[in-house]
Amino acid sequence: MIPKEIEQEIQRRIDAAEQEHNVKVLYAVESGSRAWGFASPNSDYDVRFIYAHPKDWYVAVDLEEKRDVIEYPIVDEIDISGWDVRKALRLFKKSNPSFVEWLHSSIVYRDDEIFAESARNMLDSSYSINKGIYHYRSMAKTNYRGYLRKPMVPLKKYFYVLRPLLSILWMEKYPTPAPIEFDTLRQMLETGSELDLAITDLIERKKQAMEKEIAPAVPVI
Repeated sequence: MIPKEIEQEIQRRIDAAEQEHNVKVLYAVESGSRAWGFASPNSDYDVRFIYAHPKDWYVAVDLEEKRDVIEYPIVDEIDISGWDVRKALRLFKKSNPSFVEWLHSSIVYRDDEIFAESARNMLDSSYSINKGIYHYRSMAKTNYRGYLRKPMVPLKKYFYVLRPLLSILWMEKYPTPAPIEFDTLRQMLETGSELDLAITDLIERKKQAMEKEIAPAVPVI
């Protein structure tokens, strides 16, 4: 799914981040459209990772003032950034949707086989379905109001409304954190329905279109 040369460069940058910041990357994944299953040919590679400092870094009076993210400017198609493990766990406690999605990404670059698995094992007891629904509802509402009511619509914005709405349907039905793969979420729709067929057509167009391509609105959707 990820070209070999791109994965090698991602691994090199993860190694460089570890060296530059004296950290250990515990878990690194692909997020965004490539993990969701509807990337365009020129979509970025959205690499997100969780890292830990040596233990003495955390035993400090000024711990709360220390920077807990690693970010790099976007200079090409690879967008890479990470969270300190302490930040990640605080957000996990609040059912942060981004972190939960990272745990379910099928494109994994690094895995210490401890951190992510332990977090997944705690999901059933710690994840708030209500908070997840609120998050995805806000995402769908914002993108609908900002883009889908216009005569010309960026193709990817349909998925920024469809994916969260289908995630809500999933959580209401099961209730568990929603999967991130769009094809799985489509189980919430009636197969072969007018809407389902329109989405199939849209996915094919999205996979062939450039990232910022716009097209006439699709009334059915």
